[in-house]
Amino acid sequence: MRIVLAAALALIALLQPAAAQWPERPVTLVQGFGAGGNADTIARVIAGPLSTALGRPVVVEARTGAGGNIASEYVARSRPDGHTLVLLTGGHAVSAAVYRRLAFDPVEDFAFVSTVSVFPFVVATRADGPFASLPDLIAAARARPGEVTFSSVGVGSTQHLTGEMLAQAAGVRMAHVPYRGGTQPLADLLGGRIDAMVDSITVTGGAIRAGTVRALGVTSAQPWPGLEAPTVAAALPGFEVVSWVGLAAPAGTPAPIVARLNAEVAAALEQPEVRRALETLGTRPSGSTPEEMRRFVAGQVAQWRRVVEAAGIERQ
Repeated sequence: MRIVLAAALALIALLQPAAAQWPERPVTLVQGFGAGGNADTIARVIAGPLSTALGRPVVVEARTGAGGNIASEYVARSRPDGHTLVLLTGGHAVSAAVYRRLAFDPVEDFAFVSTVSVFPFVVATRADGPFASLPDLIAAARARPGEVTFSSVGVGSTQHLTGEMLAQAAGVRMAHVPYRGGTQPLADLLGGRIDAMVDSITVTGGAIRAGTVRALGVTSAQPWPGLEAPTVAAALPGFEVVSWVGLAAPAGTPAPIVARLNAEVAAALEQPEVRRALETLGTRPSGSTPEEMRRFVAGQVAQWRRVVEAAGIERQ
C-alpha cells in the first residue's frame, strides 16, 4: 500500500501543473444501490477523507437500479473532467457476463482510479425461521423446487449470481427476488416475505450480531474475521465468491486528475479510522494502481462470463 501511495505521489508531482485547477466545484460520487447498503456506506466512508484532501465536497449520489448499471451508464456518459465519479462494485463485471447488451463498455468507457476494498457475501435467514443451517435450506429447496426464495440487490448483481451459483452447486432450483439494494431485503427477510438473502456483511452484520438473523454461510474460502459463520464451502466444497468495490471516472478523464485521485484514495486507505470503518463493515481495505484495477476488472469480466456459460445461466 505504501509503495503504491509513494508512486502515485511522485507521478502527481510531475503532472501537478495540468491538474492545478481541479476540482473547481463539488465532486459527485455516484453509486448504484439503495441507502444503507454496502455500496452506499462504503461510498460515504471514502467520500469523507476525499473531501478533506481535495478541498471540495465529495457528494454521494444514488442512481439505483439494474444492479448498478444505471449509475455506471450515467458516469460513463458524463463529462470526463473529474467532477463525476462512480463507486463500482463486483456487479459491474457480473453485469457484463449476465446482460447480452449494455449501454456502456465495462472496461473501455471508464478511467479506473483504484480498488477500495474486498469482501465476501453472507447467505442468511431469519433467526426464528425454519432453517438452522445451509444444508437445511438446500434440503427445502430440493423438496420444493422453485419455491424457496432468495434476495439480491438486482438482476445481474454479484449477489444474484452468487445465489444462482449456490443453487447450481447444490443441484437445486430457487426463486430469485431482486431489490434495488439498501436495507429492504433485510426488512422483508425479518418479515417472512423471503426465505433467505445473499448480501454483504455491511447489510447483514448488525442483525446477525443482534441475533435476529442467522448466518448460514459466508462465501469466502475461509471463515471471515469478525463473523461467526461457517463457510458455504463447508457444505458445498470448492465454493468461493469474494467481491470488491473501486473508484472510477469516465474514460478520457485527464491522467493528472486520475493520478491525484489514486493518490488520495491510497492516502485515505492508510488512515486508521478509514481502515477501521471499512473493516467494521466486513470488508478488507485493498488499494491498487489505475492500471492494476483496469486489468483486474477485465479479468473479472472474463471470469464471470465463464461462470455464466458453465452454469447454463440464461443471459438477460
